[in-house]
Amino acid sequence: MQKLFIALMFAFMLLSCAEGGKSASDEKSPGDTSYLLTANIQGLDSGWAYLYHVEKEQEIPDSAKIVNGSFEFKGNAAHPEFTLLGYDQNGQKKFPLGFFIESGKLTIKGSLDSLHKADISGSATQEEFKKFNEMRKPIEEKQKQLYDQYQMAAMQGDAQKAGEVQKQYESLEGENKALVAKFVKENPTSYVSAFQLAQTFGYDIVPADVEPLYNGLDEKIKTSHFGRAVKKSLDAAKTTAIGSVAPDFTLNDINGKPVSLAAYKGKYTLVDFWASWCGPCRQENPTVVKAYNTYKSKGFDILGVSLDEKKDKWEQAIQQDKLTWTHVSDLKGWESDAAALYGIKAIPMNYLLDKEGKIIAKSLRGEDLLKKLGEILN
Repeated sequence: MQKLFIALMFAFMLLSCAEGGKSASDEKSPGDTSYLLTANIQGLDSGWAYLYHVEKEQEIPDSAKIVNGSFEFKGNAAHPEFTLLGYDQNGQKKFPLGFFIESGKLTIKGSLDSLHKADISGSATQEEFKKFNEMRKPIEEKQKQLYDQYQMAAMQGDAQKAGEVQKQYESLEGENKALVAKFVKENPTSYVSAFQLAQTFGYDIVPADVEPLYNGLDEKIKTSHFGRAVKKSLDAAKTTAIGSVAPDFTLNDINGKPVSLAAYKGKYTLVDFWASWCGPCRQENPTVVKAYNTYKSKGFDILGVSLDEKKDKWEQAIQQDKLTWTHVSDLKGWESDAAALYGIKAIPMNYLLDKEGKIIAKSLRGEDLLKKLGEILN
């Protein structure tokens, strides 16, 4: 479930609008990669504005002093780049506006209370992004309603309701993927196509669905930041496709003892990626506990792989949720070596292996996990 709602929240953060105006290409000289971004945000009278270049993975974003709601950024963009605009709020940086920047003169006008709806002009790629967001808006509105329902069900501990909402959401996600696929096919030279492929299919990628879309992209789009991200996800997905031998790894358990996945051969094994801070993971844990207790005497085992960074939180969650199987982690969070090996982009995520270590199912949730184990072990 986490993969779905991380994607949704990211989509809301990125949703931005651009009104007409000239594209950057209308005002730049050939070979000139410089840009000038000027902004005026009502309600943001002073302080500092920040510009984060996603593909550069900046540790410290660019900054500009705000004077009477106005500020500007200067830089160079050899090609359209996805960026996030932010500001200080209660001592923390908040980035509610995502958009494409490119060489030339660009402007942003908006209000602090609805910055994600700011008007952006001067970027042809941003115009393409706006058009796509307008096509997807009806789906996003329905997803937002379902997200609110899911949150309410989770707060009330209503697992049945949460499961029903999840199924409705997954149906809408199918519509969203179809929309992205259509856009990508019709716009193979757009940086937005690579961006949407990465954001929409990158969490649980199916090579048969995504590879033809990727192969249809223009070469410059394939080699862009998000194009490379899609290729990386595709390569990882192929190594963890159903029927493949699960990649082996070795990580330490909670006592610092090395544990290898290869040692689980001879048993049906669920490799379960999770973390103490992942709400949907914790909500799923009672089902995983039920599966373990039901089938552990029939040759079933679980290897929990945590994306935690703090050992005390990890151990506490194991005890609280009564997860009595073996758990391993390198405590690197999203930088986990095992997560990178399996191309993990969101959690919870799991892989069911047969006795020879081959992947026979993945991303099993709720009753689907119990049903699959029943088919195999009963």
